[in-house]
Amino acid sequence: MKHLSKTLNLKMVFTLLALCFVQTIIWAQDSGSTTSSSSTSITTTTQSENWYSSPWVWIVGAAVFILLLIALTRGGGSRTDSSSTDRVTVTKTVSRDTDGDAV
Repeated sequence: MKHLSKTLNLKMVFTLLALCFVQTIIWAQDSGSTTSSSSTSITTTTQSENWYSSPWVWIVGAAVFILLLIALTRGGGSRTDSSSTDRVTVTKTVSRDTDGDAV
């Protein structure tokens, strides 16, 4: 049981690190508000669609997320066979000769 909890904790730590990495990348994309002494205004009009606004991207992303979630929670089915214990019972019988009434 301790091995299972250590594995689960390790998976949770790696998941947290991956999410922090993604969040850092998202924050890096934010332009924020910049102040400058000269203000210039440029107006452009384009009719382009962002890649993340397509519904198929969200469907593929959700499918990958569900597969990863199942893989992490399942934890590897082959380990359950190796964690079973075998019980061996050894019976010893001792017989002694009695010297009291020797014929």
